[in-house]
Amino acid sequence: MIGMMLSETAAVAAQPVSVAQALRSDADQRLYDGVLRGELRALAKTITLIESQRPDHRARAEQLIQVLLPHAGHAVRLGISGVPGVGKSTFIEALGLHLIEAGHRVAVLAVDPSSSVSGGSILGDKTRMERLSQDPRAFIRPSPAGQSLGGVAERTREAILVVEAAGYDVVIVETVGVGQSETAVANMTDVFALLQLPNAGDELQGIKKGIMELADVIAVNKADVDAKAAARAKSQLEVALHLMRPTYPDWRVPVLLTSARTGEGVAEFWDTVMRLWQMLADDGRLAAKRQRQAQAWLWEAIDAELKRWFRAHPNVRAALPDVEGSVAAGRSAPIWAARQLLAAAGIDRMRQHKE
Repeated sequence: MIGMMLSETAAVAAQPVSVAQALRSDADQRLYDGVLRGELRALAKTITLIESQRPDHRARAEQLIQVLLPHAGHAVRLGISGVPGVGKSTFIEALGLHLIEAGHRVAVLAVDPSSSVSGGSILGDKTRMERLSQDPRAFIRPSPAGQSLGGVAERTREAILVVEAAGYDVVIVETVGVGQSETAVANMTDVFALLQLPNAGDELQGIKKGIMELADVIAVNKADVDAKAAARAKSQLEVALHLMRPTYPDWRVPVLLTSARTGEGVAEFWDTVMRLWQMLADDGRLAAKRQRQAQAWLWEAIDAELKRWFRAHPNVRAALPDVEGSVAAGRSAPIWAARQLLAAAGIDRMRQHKE
């Protein structure tokens, strides 16, 4: 079973804390119990609490995550990306239904930094996954709106732990095919897949090399629309991959032909994902990868908390408008202005040298 393979990675070094010590309200105790029972209402409420930016909600969310952590870590974490129009939602629904039929419980989450601008989400319209969203063995959660990529990524990592604690053994994280969201998703999942359109002649030029290098599996989706174009795209992608340095020396990134509409290649896609996942799990590379991800998450959380504290400091808030205006006008160098603000908050790097 998937859960047995990752029992070691679920335990992260931390000070022991009992549930009773961490959860100081009956409401949070009910959320904790409900999540462990896999109740959708408790799961949704817990993730809503995680996504909140209110300080009191953040404190409660952190306590819940801490006590749910021992129950997480057993799922396959799969990231899926691709340019708009490639059919990600339709493909994910087809994959999710295939997995449910095979006995899995599937959670679908999103990392969509565009939601911080538009207020929308790549998963905001669940009608694109109507069948999957109606299945009780699936849980679909859109990207939290109104947050930066860093904030969205942080909340999504936390949501992964919560849905795993609720018993979902496959977690799919979807992202748009633009910006830095692919890197964020690759750094929180076990396997990263890239979906590509069949008209690779022009599209191949638009694929960023960095995204190609992140991919563990590539699927040419909508292959049923034009079989010849799909085969041509497959060949071109294989040539491009041959010129890149592989992530794993013993894994050649496969290029598959898929069609969410007909179901072609969906089972093969999942079998390919699991072949890599099993290989990494068997020799310890998966556990090591998750440990690195957890350590990176630690420092990202520290950076985020320090930035929040710094911005909220009364001296910084008082000085910030003038300092930002001076930088914008070209009167102050950004590094010099940053030093002034740090000093206003009582942080003086030079003190370290004097001591």
